[in-house]
Amino acid sequence: MEAATAGPSIPDAIAAATRHQPRARATLAAALTSPGHAYIFRGPSGSGKAAAARAFRAEPLARGAPDPEDARRRTLLDPSPHPDLVWLRPPGAQHMVEDVRESVIRASSLSPSEGEHRVFVIEEAEDLRDESQNALLKTLEEPAPFAHLILVCSEPELLAETILSRCTPVEYGPLAPDAVLDALGAGEEAATAARLSGGDIELARLLLGERGTELRAIAEAAARAARGADGGGGEPSRPMLEAASEAGEEAGAAEERRLVEEAEVGARRGRKGKLTREAIEQVRRTERRARTQALDLGLALCCAWYRDLAAVVSGAEDVVLNADRLDQLAEDAKGLEPARARAAVEWVLDTRRRLRVNVSEELALEALWLRLAATLAG
Repeated sequence: MEAATAGPSIPDAIAAATRHQPRARATLAAALTSPGHAYIFRGPSGSGKAAAARAFRAEPLARGAPDPEDARRRTLLDPSPHPDLVWLRPPGAQHMVEDVRESVIRASSLSPSEGEHRVFVIEEAEDLRDESQNALLKTLEEPAPFAHLILVCSEPELLAETILSRCTPVEYGPLAPDAVLDALGAGEEAATAARLSGGDIELARLLLGERGTELRAIAEAAARAARGADGGGGEPSRPMLEAASEAGEEAGAAEERRLVEEAEVGARRGRKGKLTREAIEQVRRTERRARTQALDLGLALCCAWYRDLAAVVSGAEDVVLNADRLDQLAEDAKGLEPARARAAVEWVLDTRRRLRVNVSEELALEALWLRLAATLAG
């Protein structure tokens, strides 16, 4: 079934995934007419790249298949049972080199099990190690005629130029708040989540959920503590660290359950039925990744609070992100100079950058709140 569009018609799934992304839609419409071997879906997190890649992956596999509609249907399932599709996600902070070698590089040389094509998708391609990128380069330079590679990437600057230059870019921009709100539904909470998300629809959904609501409250309390009478005493960042640790533990437990299920299936097939050392390390990586992401989100919410303080002090309430907290912002803004609020934003951004290079989280946050207290209370 086809969706009516300007120019070449495109499948409904791709049309839906590119509804707010006209540049990506135009590129994919052209790719359906004249398909290439390598694409990179690039743009901010939550802008719809992965959804578009899931929709687009079905088209090469449908071409030349004995039953194109059935091939497309199976490919659009998540997870997909199609034997000629590989979707690779990083198990932790980075993709494993061996996973890339076995699941993509070696497998891309094998003939299709069905139809005429095979598709390999690497999600969060920015987390490919240099060794993986170097190994992948030959596959991009000399692809098998039936192989199609799709990279999904939020930070293309972390990929080698030799990788980028061999992929057709499918450009995604951040979604406008109205587009995010359209996906979330009406309501003041949804409108606030849409503004705070920065165009990331998955983040907006998280902020509307129980964990996101809790983390926002923790971040707000920590941000306001630096402006309080005690100058942020009493470790205001401690609840944020605890919430991040809890998020990491939950993600690690979920990954462990998944790996145990895989091991049990392997045991029924005659392989070892217990977790390997590599699997245990994978659980730890998953836990660290989730903890780091949750902590970064908490700091991003603090950053949004100080940005809003600067806006309120400057008389620009119409651009406030935390519009449902105007009374609290007005209270914190009393007697505050705009330059001090902007300086607080810079301090938080600096800490977010430093946490990416494995500095001590506790020490970094302790130092941050001392600086915030000195900046905002001065």
